[in-house]
Amino acid sequence: MDLKKFEQLAEEYRPELETFLDKLDEIVPRGFPRIIAEEDAKVWQEVDCKQCANCCKTMTPIFTKADIKRIATHLRMTPKAFFDKWLMVEDDTGSVVNVQQPCQFLVDNMCSIYEVRPRDCAEFPHHNKKPFDLYNDTFKQNLHRCPATFNLIYRLKNRIETEYEW
Repeated sequence: MDLKKFEQLAEEYRPELETFLDKLDEIVPRGFPRIIAEEDAKVWQEVDCKQCANCCKTMTPIFTKADIKRIATHLRMTPKAFFDKWLMVEDDTGSVVNVQQPCQFLVDNMCSIYEVRPRDCAEFPHHNKKPFDLYNDTFKQNLHRCPATFNLIYRLKNRIETEYEW
């Protein structure tokens, strides 16, 4: 995957896709869950996260206490040792996040702790959250970071504007 090309494309389309997401805050087309499922299935035929890993390169998950305990146990560390080695608390949000980017567990575009990865990672890119339109701000934040999110929102915009009058 050519991430530079993706970033340029995402930057070019970002304003119109954000406007579309803003409109979804006000109007949700009838049958939207079905449309999302159909378009999301198409996206995953085109996007391979193992060829990208941009989320791991440019973002950090939020670690829950359960995540820290599970991962620390997997790595044969205490939760405190795990936290001290790799995590910090964000001043502005109080969220527990990685100290560094890219993620310390990213090895050759693969997660070295995939089986026990943080819940935030396992749920990313959050396309299955319900109701979908309540996560528009999350999708806006991820448009330029996740090709799957970009492709899904682009596809939804085109389909909704073609099939619906709104």
